[in-house]
Amino acid sequence: MEQHRKENYSKHKKWFSVLFLAVVAVFLLMNHAGFQRSFLFYPSHDLYVPTALVPWTQKGEVIGYAREVETPESIWLMLHGNSGQASDRVYALPCFPENASVYVLEYPGYGARAGKPSSAGMNAAAEEGFSDLKTRYPDLPLCVVGESIGTGPASFLGSLEFPPDKIVLVVPFDKLTDLARHHVRFLPLQLVLIDHWDNGKALSGYKGPVDIFATPHDQITPISLAISLSEKIPHATLNLMDGGHNDWPRKGRVRFRYP
Repeated sequence: MEQHRKENYSKHKKWFSVLFLAVVAVFLLMNHAGFQRSFLFYPSHDLYVPTALVPWTQKGEVIGYAREVETPESIWLMLHGNSGQASDRVYALPCFPENASVYVLEYPGYGARAGKPSSAGMNAAAEEGFSDLKTRYPDLPLCVVGESIGTGPASFLGSLEFPPDKIVLVVPFDKLTDLARHHVRFLPLQLVLIDHWDNGKALSGYKGPVDIFATPHDQITPISLAISLSEKIPHATLNLMDGGHNDWPRKGRVRFRYP
């Protein structure tokens, strides 16, 4: 019997060792930036650009695509979601006022833009694009729309000394760690997540109007995160939509307006 107990102990010890090493391996792998970002960012690199959009250039570099009108009454910067690229967002144009010029920012590592996707890089690119538009149109209202992951850099712009005149957040999250935890419940992602956005904190001092659009049927960003975000911004307006996470541009579900 003693021999049997020793054999069982040895087997359990080996099993525990294998499990421990597996957990450590997963933890280390999750802590690797390239591995994490392969699950967070899904850029495409298509060369086709719809005729409704023209390149948005700065210092000779294409930093996005735009629908420019001759005499705009407002300017809108769109920060798109985590998949595709800026030129894909032609489908969102009907959501914007007809008398507005719309600029869709390209993130580093998306489309033909150099670099690799990251929260820091996307925030920097958003600030760069925002500053460029503010310089071009100093006398017009400059508003920002963030879509899904783009609500992170959009909220970041709200923390600037001279922020947007209005911020619209479509299918947003509150904290990126909470969104990650919703999809991966068995790992302490708050300890290893490399990219961070805390939209509630970024917008805590923002005084301009905030519109939030969310849907109860969202299977990617649960509506609970949008509700949590709206509760942290007392002057925000929470608008509920039909459809799923990617259905917001369809059938007039969303209309962006200033003010």
